[in-house]
Amino acid sequence: MSFYVARRALSIALVLVLISLIVFVAIHVLPGSAATLILGEYATPQSLRALEREMGLDRPFAVQYVAWIGGVVTGDWGYSLAMKQPVTAIIGLRLRNSALLAGFALLAVVLVAIPLGTLAALRRGRALDFAILTASYVGISVPEFVTGMVLILVLAGPSLHLFPTGDYAPLAAGLRTWLSHLVLPALTLTLVLIAHVLRQTRSGLVEVLQSAYVRTARLKGATERRVVVRHALRNGLLPAVTVIALDLGYLMGGIVVVEEVFAYPGMGRLILYAIQNRDVPLLQVSILIVAATYAFANFAADMAYAWLDPRIRFQ
Repeated sequence: MSFYVARRALSIALVLVLISLIVFVAIHVLPGSAATLILGEYATPQSLRALEREMGLDRPFAVQYVAWIGGVVTGDWGYSLAMKQPVTAIIGLRLRNSALLAGFALLAVVLVAIPLGTLAALRRGRALDFAILTASYVGISVPEFVTGMVLILVLAGPSLHLFPTGDYAPLAAGLRTWLSHLVLPALTLTLVLIAHVLRQTRSGLVEVLQSAYVRTARLKGATERRVVVRHALRNGLLPAVTVIALDLGYLMGGIVVVEEVFAYPGMGRLILYAIQNRDVPLLQVSILIVAATYAFANFAADMAYAWLDPRIRFQ
């Protein structure tokens, strides 16, 4: 197992280096420069060249990349051109908010989707299975911004007004107020992801429940509960584990729409702000963090896969 972990950790490290290079190149080739953003379009060529020299933008590309990635590794993430603050201070708060929202959504997905997928597999071909699958089709088909708007109209509208329409409240404002601001954006994310995970759980379990070793367990007189819990779930959940890990990456990288709909101050809104204001230092680090989260989510999926199925460690 240790060799497998080391091999996967090395591959993740290489992926992160490649991602950092792609992010740096992609933003580096954009028209204009940070010096132009700071001084404005009417700045003289002399003042632009002087500022570029001061910021190190006149150095060779490779030197700039090494200096940037070295700063990222050592915690020197630069200074936001638009907010006039250290990038570390800005991202720390936004990353915590997004992680909190993603954590709530992921917890809800695991607690709801896996039991529903298991129930659908055990009732395969019956009315309950059909109802669960139909609901999952609806969940997958409706985009997040539509789901978010419907939830706002229904649950935050003047008739019910159960939750605030958006924004974020700190924990110091009270547990009830803090949670109430998280419910609608987390629910919007959850409804889509539940559909993904429950369908994978159902298909994985249906396949395992038809396998030879499950039939053997039944022939030996094991109860249906023991067959499902002891023999089927471990292998049947393998596809769901992969989807959950990929959804974690989606949660961190794909919540831009949800955070914008609910005016939630997280990484998604921060990336949009950095793009709109051409805040290069902030944008580079924000994208790198989201990409790294996705890579680590896949690493976690591989570890969970290897734990559930020991054969994978030796492939």
